[in-house]
Amino acid sequence: MKRIAVLGMPNTGKSTFFNRLTGATASIGNWAGITVDLLVATLPLGGDLTEVIDLPGIYDLQGFSQDEAVVRRFLETTPVHLLVIILNAAQLDRQLSLALQVKHLGLPAVLLLNMADEAAKFGVRLETGKIAQSLQMPVIPISAKYGGGYEVALATITQALRQQDQPLCLPDLAQRLVPHHQLTPELEALLPEAVFWPEHHQDRLTIGLDRLLLHPVLGLPLFFAAMLLMFQVVYALGTPLQDGLASGLDWFKVTALEPLLASWPPFLQGFLIGGLYDGVGTVAAFIPVILLFFLCMAIVEDSGYLARSAFLMDAFMERLGLDGRSFVMSLMGFGCNVPAIMGTRVMRSPGLRLLSMLVIPFSLCSARLNVFIFMTTALFAPRIAPLVLFSLYVASFAAALITALLFKGQFPNQDPLVLELPPYRFPTLKQMVVRAWCEVRHFLRWSTRFIVAGVVMVWLLNHLPTNVPPASEQTLAGLIGQATQPFLAPLGIDVHLAIALIFGFIAKEIVLGGLAVIYGTSSDANLGHVMAQTLDWVQAYSFMLFTLLYVPCLSTVAVLRSEAKSTRFALLAVVWSTGLAWLASFVFYQSARALWPLP
Repeated sequence: MKRIAVLGMPNTGKSTFFNRLTGATASIGNWAGITVDLLVATLPLGGDLTEVIDLPGIYDLQGFSQDEAVVRRFLETTPVHLLVIILNAAQLDRQLSLALQVKHLGLPAVLLLNMADEAAKFGVRLETGKIAQSLQMPVIPISAKYGGGYEVALATITQALRQQDQPLCLPDLAQRLVPHHQLTPELEALLPEAVFWPEHHQDRLTIGLDRLLLHPVLGLPLFFAAMLLMFQVVYALGTPLQDGLASGLDWFKVTALEPLLASWPPFLQGFLIGGLYDGVGTVAAFIPVILLFFLCMAIVEDSGYLARSAFLMDAFMERLGLDGRSFVMSLMGFGCNVPAIMGTRVMRSPGLRLLSMLVIPFSLCSARLNVFIFMTTALFAPRIAPLVLFSLYVASFAAALITALLFKGQFPNQDPLVLELPPYRFPTLKQMVVRAWCEVRHFLRWSTRFIVAGVVMVWLLNHLPTNVPPASEQTLAGLIGQATQPFLAPLGIDVHLAIALIFGFIAKEIVLGGLAVIYGTSSDANLGHVMAQTLDWVQAYSFMLFTLLYVPCLSTVAVLRSEAKSTRFALLAVVWSTGLAWLASFVFYQSARALWPLP
């Protein structure tokens, strides 16, 4: 099997070309000695089965960033038959040096000048023949986004691949790299002969939008407004889809599954329906939101706006050991922690990515928000409830800030945030769909193993032993709830609330349903009335504070484990969040109880 590696600078459309070439059949691949995952796809090219690897975007093979170290390590240890280099046709004055470095390494390569249509629109004219002659490799102008020049590029790659029978790797790559001062004369001689720029920059749209969107005063408010709009779109469309999917699953359960299993033993029937089938439903409920989230993210990222929002927040986030991209993902976590953590894949520095993943679960996600809206409405006066809800948002920000400050030394990030601000552009529908589908497929791959198993486990805890009422204090879950009292009683959290927290570990949406089962009510109105008679406001707020900060839901823990590839890191996130939740609730409850003692 032959091997192609795709190399290029960030924001050059490298991944777009990779997806077009592979048809979105790529999977995650691990490579010996390399600290990040690479996308890998296998397809037939020119009669040979060919492995195509998408390398991280880099600026320089001699750079010091994590991405550049990964690419060097790959080329040193992995034999390849062909390098496909992708550069932005409108920015060759800054990017052609990478192709020159590859030329002097002696690796067989094909150079694709992407966004050639965009370059022509800006008035940039290219002499590809002179570039090819100087670099001693084929040079093809393409548009990976719209497919222009793709067939020519594919034919050129196939022909070049046929000519390479033996793969090459460069264990002595560091010694073979040509110093920059030796490349500069060659670059300065080539550019005037092969690349011609207009006297005045013609991208008026980008210049005009940047004056507004990167404004020192208006930039951040406009960004927050854009993110709010994105969340509104995701949940305005996603919630009805979730409800429709849930209704369809309920309909199938009532009309087909329950009659089919009616003659089975009650315990086995309950396990298959209430445990296994409902567990699948829990997984399925995330699909519409994740799909819409990444459709919107494709617009935000591929349009060039994500790079600009990271630039706006970078100075502040750097003090916390993070960068501007961490802020964007934390903000997205207020919608759902799961896709926000998955979104940290745009970060290649392991330390930055891990610290960001540790911080994101403190974002007050929509699932927890539903619990808090219900409890504040039921237990607090109308004029107080909004202030209570706002205080929980403040607590969320404070927890993230404390976590970043305490752990930034454990997860150092040496990579500076280097941003190439691309011109504004809108992704195609195919790009958005392919991106969203890849993320959904990745989510389903790990969720079917973790989430369903977790839901089944909790169902068993609440239905064993079989001779006691379900979800009562006599069940295994109830016994666990009583066992937690030495830990939770100082927080004002009784056995009933403790059992609800066990439900909440699976998904925070289950907390309300768990409370309804525990308190024996069938509607939100009855539940609110019963809880108002059972709890005072100090207990209620302590419970909400603990729910806000304690162990993330099972979906989040599973994606933390999957993305970090470390059970130890997932355990750290669980232990730290639970410990911080206990400390915050303990301080609040004991202080408040000293001022407002129980009657």
